Amino acid sequence: MEVEIGIGKSGRRAYGFDDIAIVPSRRTRDPEDVDISWEIDAYKFDLPVIGAAMDGVMSPQVAIRMGQLGGLGCLNLEGIFTRYEDPQKVFEEIVALDSDKATQRMQEIYEEPIKGELITERIREIKEAGVTVAASLTPQRVDEFSKYVTASDLDILVIQGTVVSAEHVSKTGTTLDLTKFIREFEIPVFVGGCASYSGALHLMRTGAAGVLVGVGPGHACTSRGVLGIGVPQATAIADAAGARIRHLDETGVYVHVIADGGMRLGGDIAKAIACGADSVMIGSPLASATQAPGKGFHWGMATFHPSLPRGTRVFTGQKGTLEEILVGPAHENDGSLNLFGALRTSMATTGHASLKEFQKAEVMIAPSLQTEGKILQNAQQVGMGKNS
Repeated sequence: MEVEIGIGKSGRRAYGFDDIAIVPSRRTRDPEDVDISWEIDAYKFDLPVIGAAMDGVMSPQVAIRMGQLGGLGCLNLEGIFTRYEDPQKVFEEIVALDSDKATQRMQEIYEEPIKGELITERIREIKEAGVTVAASLTPQRVDEFSKYVTASDLDILVIQGTVVSAEHVSKTGTTLDLTKFIREFEIPVFVGGCASYSGALHLMRTGAAGVLVGVGPGHACTSRGVLGIGVPQATAIADAAGARIRHLDETGVYVHVIADGGMRLGGDIAKAIACGADSVMIGSPLASATQAPGKGFHWGMATFHPSLPRGTRVFTGQKGTLEEILVGPAHENDGSLNLFGALRTSMATTGHASLKEFQKAEVMIAPSLQTEGKILQNAQQVGMGKNS
């Protein structure tokens, strides 16, 4: 149902994670009996998670550890690790920057050219550890750097931007033909972001193995403020899941929906899956891992854009090890640790044995979910009150 915004303009009501709740069913299960594994192409993962391709989050070492824990790390092939032979000093400088000087100095840092040989070297470093390797390029750089990706034996390529469309129109230069590239490329390709039914459907029709859903929900992203575009994540994911059904009916091919951004707590991840996601891509929760290269600082992929930055450096703090954040044990009660233990327990509590089943869970509009009965927690800023 559309709501009238004014004479001549109406729009759909959209919902974010804080607007909805997962409804318990007539059945419950033991958490140990719940399967949260995820398969993409020939690869199977114990955890339905991709670590975001952001420099403050993902290093080769973090990607390796994520793989060992059952997830998938995605390295930014246009970031500090492919611009600098020794990135440690660069990270030390970024961490020490005053907030009012951070964006301008980061623009200067990212002026250093990307080195093709470092792309190959970083991917091989992860590959030699025996884990599945994913890495990210923007559409504008795919033609230039895909040859280095091919030479490095990458497993999954992510083509990622603020908004990626199947039909980019330009009067000033050549554009990436996504359909042609994906059909000719020898490994699975994920593409995104998108935030609508039509956008997701057209990306699926390019032959992508997965689509990233999310425009501007990330904790370091300012695209929604700078550009005024975006769709709250619960609605965006549900729309993309609807596009997945239509594409499956049309072609018999299942394309994975990956919720990208806006998730900080275990409950957010559970809601993303319940809205139809197959997996999630997270950044800020992993930025708070002690192993993260940003040492508790986090910034988006467009933070350092030379003419229109659409991100900021934020401080997440350091909450625990990568293992504690992903699979526990948790020593905080606010939902920011043991994210996938929370997913498992949410599925068990609502009676769903697999991710595919959980995608069919009943949800309802519940704007009071975060505040009902939580007056003391909110007043004392403990438990759920920390997130209000």
